[in-house]
Amino acid sequence: MPTVFDDTAIGWAIAAVVAVPILLIVLTEVVGILRRRRSPAVKPLLLLRNWVVPFGGLVGLLVFATRSEDDLAWPRVVATIFGFLLILLLLSALNVALFETAKRGSWRDRVPTIFIEIARLLLVVIGLGFLFQQVWDADVAGLITALGVTSIVIGLALQNAAGGIVSGLLVLFEQPFRQGDWIETGGSTGRVVEINWRALHIDTGSGLQIIPNSKLADASFLNLSRPPGPFTAIVSVTFAPTDAPHAVASVVRQVAADLPALVPGAEVSVTNAGAGAWEVAIPLDSPVYADAARSTFRSWLWYAARRRGLSLDKVAPDAAVAAAAMERALKEIPRLLPLDDDLRARVAEECRVEQYGSGEILLRAGQEPSSLMYVLDGRAVVSTVDGEIVAEPVASGDWIGTISLTRERSATTTTALSEIEVLVIPLSFAHHLMRASPRLAAELSADAELRRGASESR
Repeated sequence: MPTVFDDTAIGWAIAAVVAVPILLIVLTEVVGILRRRRSPAVKPLLLLRNWVVPFGGLVGLLVFATRSEDDLAWPRVVATIFGFLLILLLLSALNVALFETAKRGSWRDRVPTIFIEIARLLLVVIGLGFLFQQVWDADVAGLITALGVTSIVIGLALQNAAGGIVSGLLVLFEQPFRQGDWIETGGSTGRVVEINWRALHIDTGSGLQIIPNSKLADASFLNLSRPPGPFTAIVSVTFAPTDAPHAVASVVRQVAADLPALVPGAEVSVTNAGAGAWEVAIPLDSPVYADAARSTFRSWLWYAARRRGLSLDKVAPDAAVAAAAMERALKEIPRLLPLDDDLRARVAEECRVEQYGSGEILLRAGQEPSSLMYVLDGRAVVSTVDGEIVAEPVASGDWIGTISLTRERSATTTTALSEIEVLVIPLSFAHHLMRASPRLAAELSADAELRRGASESR
């Protein structure tokens, strides 16, 4: 091995014996300080203290201090191990300096892991080539030439597969999506659960779909999670062109505003597209709620449109169905008050039967009811503004909104637990019925006191 230093052997021996322990002590103190600070630099310093410095001292003793003229194998082996440790130290230091200390959102933080691994591999190969050339006098140039020719042959034979891999690497480098993002591509929508050099894995809710990166590189896709912020779900609905636009816009906004996944305080956008077509933009917390929100919105809108007399999907409410529902309701009334023909006709004229879907709000906290509701079928729950249940569920034969008899605002919210059918009695007509039936007046007063007591006890 050629002579690198001209110092005497005794000088190298003294340096190895004295300098190595001192350096180990200093490194131990530095590592302790950085450990308390939770610094990422601890890892390369531990490698330096535990391996590089001891092997460096051993190299100084075997290679430089002995200065033997014989071509011994052991000094070369130790020098090779020491050189490999230096390569590992360099990689660890670069990783800490460039990536582990990178600020979130910076280009260093966005570099895919596979590119970092490729760069590490290249540095290791270059370092080992230089090491073997210097220590073992190996012909690295010939080896590189042979590897280059072999790579060209393999590349030509596997150009299709290699093209897919390169496309995948380009997609990873661009990073148009991250793990956890929601994307839409090829008619499929799902959440990204894994990204690797070959394919993208998305959870569609009905299974795990695997999309090769080569297809993503050649096709367009929609990242629903970018830019950051609320996700807007678009719902297209159709009403009859004869329906008043202000009535349609009002009912659509009210239904959308009650959706559980709506961003608090967000405004629903309603656009009249003409010819009875409407587009509704609903801001949601996440794309994960989009399908459920669209389904719930369409279901609730059907009930709300029927209650308002609007023609959803250009289908007007069936008068025969409404008449049959009122006929069923009139059969329930006699248990509360006797109905003669005149009063029966007045009830059919003044009152109406309404249906609400599961989850819809029948009476809102803070609202002053303008009518009473008599439950014909179904169940509802009564809760405070904090969501606390204040009473037993409302069922068939119960009343909703009796607090309106004293002109008070409701302190609770009544929400349908299932599809519920109610007889809606305007407040003015309710007073007329109470005068006609003391029994009904007593029942309504008792129900109002019961509801008031239940809400005040919370």
